[in-house]
Amino acid sequence: MTEPNLWMASLYLLAGLALLIVSADRFVQGAAATAKHLGVSTMLVGLIVVGFGTSAPEMVVSAIASFKGNSGIALGNAVGSNITNISLVLGVGLVMVPMHIQSQTIKREMPILLVVTLMVLFVLFDHHLSRIDGVVLLVGMVVVTALLGYVSVKDGGDCLEEELEAEYDFSISTSKALALLAFGIIALPVASHVMVLGATDIAVYFGVSDLVIGLTIVALGTSLPELAATIASITKNEHDLAIGNGVGSNIFNLLGVIGISGAIKSFEFSPDFLRFDYFFMLSLTVFLFLASVYFVLKDKLLSRIIGVVLLLLYSSYMIWVYIKG
Repeated sequence: MTEPNLWMASLYLLAGLALLIVSADRFVQGAAATAKHLGVSTMLVGLIVVGFGTSAPEMVVSAIASFKGNSGIALGNAVGSNITNISLVLGVGLVMVPMHIQSQTIKREMPILLVVTLMVLFVLFDHHLSRIDGVVLLVGMVVVTALLGYVSVKDGGDCLEEELEAEYDFSISTSKALALLAFGIIALPVASHVMVLGATDIAVYFGVSDLVIGLTIVALGTSLPELAATIASITKNEHDLAIGNGVGSNIFNLLGVIGISGAIKSFEFSPDFLRFDYFFMLSLTVFLFLASVYFVLKDKLLSRIIGVVLLLLYSSYMIWVYIKG
């Protein structure tokens, strides 16, 4: 077997990543505006269209990786993206500015994320992700999304709705919205395919598992749209949207991304993955949940100290993965 060319592999990875970021942004904007033109409420657009859209890079990358037999990239991408969303994305946001959780929708999503994280742990406990497991997780994603959508629309008046109206341009024409949506649908798989090719060759070149590449390089790459969205939301003083992007994306990653990976192809993985990587993600989720509960009950802003702690945890995890790999 010929050793991969590191420069070409890196070029593939970067080119795929760049196209992935652009196509994900166009996909979300096009899907959101199209849904709005079809009469879907702003809250449902935020929960379903935007929530699904921000996880689209992870979902497509993992689906293509599963089809190609790189199941480690698929699973590592989902868990690594969740680690990145909490520790890096939210950490950067909180260091920029302390944030206040006011949205009832976000307050509901926090405990749901914790429950979903524990549920997926139970599904993966036998170190095997079967097609049945994948279907169960996908059904769970539909149920959770429908429940959140029903409760949010029923309650109405959530401040998140105002932030969504300010963030997304719902005034663009239907034809432009459909064009953006079509571009995203076509470009996302292409970008993901190129990115997976580069990531796989890099893993082979350095002699590390595709799971490690999925947990680090691919996870960071597919989380960049969330990072960009969080920074953009903070500059517009949209704190709930900044936090909600990460929390909602993590729920979709666990149920949708891992679910679609298992539904495409069943696979087994190392027990170390649950003991270390998944446990680290679970610990971050518990930390975020407890910190949020404390600051919400005290009616205080999530402080910069929380952001610094999260960034230190992310850095420590990356160093540990590198040493282990």
